[in-house]
Amino acid sequence: MKTLLLSRNRAPLWAMIAALAWCNLMTTSAWAQTKPIRLIVPYAAGGPIDVTARALAERVKDTLGTVIIDNKPGAGGNLGADLVAKASPDGYTIGIAATATHAINPWLFAKMPYDAGRDFAPITQMLRVPNVLVMNADTAQRLKINNLADLVSYAKVNPGRLNFGSGGNGSAGHLAGEMFKRAAGIFAVHIPYNGGNPAQLALLSGQVDFNFDNLATAAPNIKSGKLKALAVTTAQRSSALPDIAAMSETLKGFEIDTWWGLVAPAGTPRDLVDRLNKAFTAALQAPETKTRFALLMAEPVATTPEQFEAFMKKELNRYESVVKASGAKVD
Repeated sequence: MKTLLLSRNRAPLWAMIAALAWCNLMTTSAWAQTKPIRLIVPYAAGGPIDVTARALAERVKDTLGTVIIDNKPGAGGNLGADLVAKASPDGYTIGIAATATHAINPWLFAKMPYDAGRDFAPITQMLRVPNVLVMNADTAQRLKINNLADLVSYAKVNPGRLNFGSGGNGSAGHLAGEMFKRAAGIFAVHIPYNGGNPAQLALLSGQVDFNFDNLATAAPNIKSGKLKALAVTTAQRSSALPDIAAMSETLKGFEIDTWWGLVAPAGTPRDLVDRLNKAFTAALQAPETKTRFALLMAEPVATTPEQFEAFMKKELNRYESVVKASGAKVD
C-alpha cells in the first residue's frame, strides 16, 4: 500500500516534468519558425560581406527558419552596427561585426554611437579574407622589384620615392600600409582615394606604386598580369594563391587580414546565442559553403562565442596603436 501511495504521489511530478519539457520544445520550435530573424549587414548589397551573409542565411533556414538580410550602410558601418546594439535582445535581431565596425572605427571616429566591447553578444566568427600587397606590374619591372624584400630594399635606398594608395584615410588598406612602413622601417607617401575601386584604378594606371588590396578584388588583375603580387598579409600563404609568399616570411610576425562574424545585442540569453552558434557554425563547416566561399578567396572560420569574443578584443586592442600612429581621424 505504501509503495502504491508513493507511486501515485510521484505521478503528478512526472506529469509536470513532461509538460515542462513539451513546453520547452514548443518554445524552441516557435522561436525558430514563427518569426523571421533579421540579420543586419552594415554595408551595401553586393559586396563580399553581403554575399556571404545571404549564403549563410539560405543554409540555416531549415534549423532557424527564415533569415532576412537587412542592409544598413552608412558611417563606415557604424549605422548598421548601432542598430544591432540597440535592438531587443530576443534572438530575432543579429548583425555583422567586421574589422572596421569592431576594431578600427572605435579609434578612428571621435564619437561612437555604440561600445564595441560591451554592446554585443558574440555568436561566431564567419570568415577571414587575406589582403595582398600588389604593385603595378610595369612599375615593378621598371624598378626591378620581384618580391617583398626588393620593395623594402628599394624604399630604404630611395626614402620618400614610393607612394601607396588606399580607399581612404583610416581604411583597411591605409592601415595595412602604415603597419608595413613601421614593420619594415621605411617611408612611403600615402595617397587616399574615395573608395577601393578608385584606388585600384590609380594603381592600374600607374598613379601609385603599390596598394594593399583585398585578395578577391585583386586576383583577376594578378592572374592577368596587370598587377604583381608581392605578398599576402595573413600569417600563412593563402590556399587560393599558394605561390604568393606571406609577408611574415620577410617581416616576422606581420599579420593583418579582413574578417567578419555574427553578433547579437548584449543581454541576449545564452541559450539563444548557443542555438544561433550551432546553426551558423554548422553552415560554415558544410563542404558546399567552403567551396562557394573559396571563389571569394575567403576562409570560413567557425568559432565558439568565447573564441570570437577573445578575438575581437585582441583586434580592438591591436588597432588602437595602428590607427593612432596613422594619424587618421573622423570627427
